[in-house]
Amino acid sequence: MIFDLASIWAALIAFAVLAYVCLDGFDLGIGILSPFLKDRGEKHLAMNTIAPVWDGNETWLVLGGGGLFAVFPLAYAIVMPALYPLIIVMLLGLIFRGVAFEFVHRTKRMQGFWEWGFALGSILAAIAQGLALGGLVQGITVQGRSFGGGTWDWLTPFSVLTAVALVAGYALLGATWLNMKTEGALQARAQAIAKPLALGFVALIGAVSLATVFVRPEYMARWFGYPTIVFSLTVPLLVLAVAWVLWRGLRDGHDGRPFVATLGLFALSYIGLGISFYPHIVPPSLTIAEAAAPESSLAFLLVGALVLIPMILAYTAYSYWVFRGKVRPEDGYH
Repeated sequence: MIFDLASIWAALIAFAVLAYVCLDGFDLGIGILSPFLKDRGEKHLAMNTIAPVWDGNETWLVLGGGGLFAVFPLAYAIVMPALYPLIIVMLLGLIFRGVAFEFVHRTKRMQGFWEWGFALGSILAAIAQGLALGGLVQGITVQGRSFGGGTWDWLTPFSVLTAVALVAGYALLGATWLNMKTEGALQARAQAIAKPLALGFVALIGAVSLATVFVRPEYMARWFGYPTIVFSLTVPLLVLAVAWVLWRGLRDGHDGRPFVATLGLFALSYIGLGISFYPHIVPPSLTIAEAAAPESSLAFLLVGALVLIPMILAYTAYSYWVFRGKVRPEDGYH
């Protein structure tokens, strides 16, 4: 029963992390792209497209991190010390970009400073997340029931490659979001930026996937063992198909199709990551069942989650519905 409840909670936390990556990914992407936009008017218009939703998107990060602490305390106690520097950098980046997002609309003299603060905070947060993901995938040293590695174990060529891929993916999400939410010169610029990013991101997905197979022998055995080999062969084909939809959408000038296709690339990459991890929550040694809290705690918290998560989903869907459609310079938000 513990394993069943633990698996349910693992799925819920995995969903929360995927929701965060997809939703907060595009507004981090706006920050990453902002230095490449033409002028202040385009930068502020890009920021206005995410103004109604950016803070709500980060709810999923809180849910994922809080859920890990409450439901898998052993995993939390091992992962956090292993990635402390990256977690601190990520949080500082998210805080600074949030402050900059508000201040840039309230000051004239230091507007340029806060525009760069928004960009640098977004870039730092994205890089930290990519390095943390790479560090987790390559494995964390566990001794007994605690972290047994060094402070800089996460800094490897593989984690750097993962960080580059994630930054490129977030930038692509931001570009396709702008393509969907704006028109005229900014939309044209977003389409032009998105095309090379799309090619680069798909190539980086392939590079990270290939490198992952050789990071740990367990991953190679899992990817090419039965029945997971069925998914290992299917996912790359789906990635190529979705990448073609993305390219066609950009080439033909579609508004929403490229953004949805980019979300599809993230979802498929996430599935590939799940194939590599399962049944571990902290590779290579700690499984979901071993890291889970007592059954009574899992059941008690699940009741609250079954109420809270639908409320968050409903609020999120309603927010996006209310603020749907194109955003124009004269609309404003602040």
